[in-house]
Amino acid sequence: MEKVIDIKNGVIRQQNTTILSDLQFSVGPQDFVYLIGRTGSGKSTLLKAIYGELPLSEGTGTVAGFDLLHMKKKDVPMLRRKIGIVFQDFQLLSDRTVMNNLLFVLGATGWTDKTLMQKRAMAVLQLVGIEKKANIMPHALSGGEQQRISIARALLNNPALILADEPTGNLDPETSEDIMHLLIAVAKEEGSAVLMATHDMNMVNKFPGRVVRVEDGALVER
Repeated sequence: MEKVIDIKNGVIRQQNTTILSDLQFSVGPQDFVYLIGRTGSGKSTLLKAIYGELPLSEGTGTVAGFDLLHMKKKDVPMLRRKIGIVFQDFQLLSDRTVMNNLLFVLGATGWTDKTLMQKRAMAVLQLVGIEKKANIMPHALSGGEQQRISIARALLNNPALILADEPTGNLDPETSEDIMHLLIAVAKEEGSAVLMATHDMNMVNKFPGRVVRVEDGALVER
């Protein structure tokens, strides 16, 4: 079965400085992988390369079937349709309702049929258990509810991969556990692999998965 992420002998540079080198990294369909490491170790750099914001400088790499080394700028939006991103700070649009946040993303990723858009948006809201909040503004929601919306948004395009960047970083421990249960359950339901960057070792210990550490410019599997 084709891997969702497959990087061999990868090198990632930023402004002519090598940040990560000799990358040998793969994620299979429905894998749950933690990416850990100190602040500034290169976790974000790796995530940016995976979703096409930074180029792979050397080696070979594919993400959801897209070639990272030879990808053109015009292909990046197509790659991002295959990836759902969950941010630490939610990044919801504050000037529109929960439903309109989701419809905006669907429109931006090429959906045009209004009925299908409504249907898909409601389906992901139901998946994260928050369909009753569809017409509420984000600021009226708790942090945990906002992160549920963020996960719903990440699922809109049936992604092969969910990138979760410190998804529990702004949440209290109890809410963090709820979000982890949810992320694992919905990824399984949708058949998505998950790559989660985190500092939260409690979550890593409590919810088993593969653990990859970014250390001295390389990846080390624990």
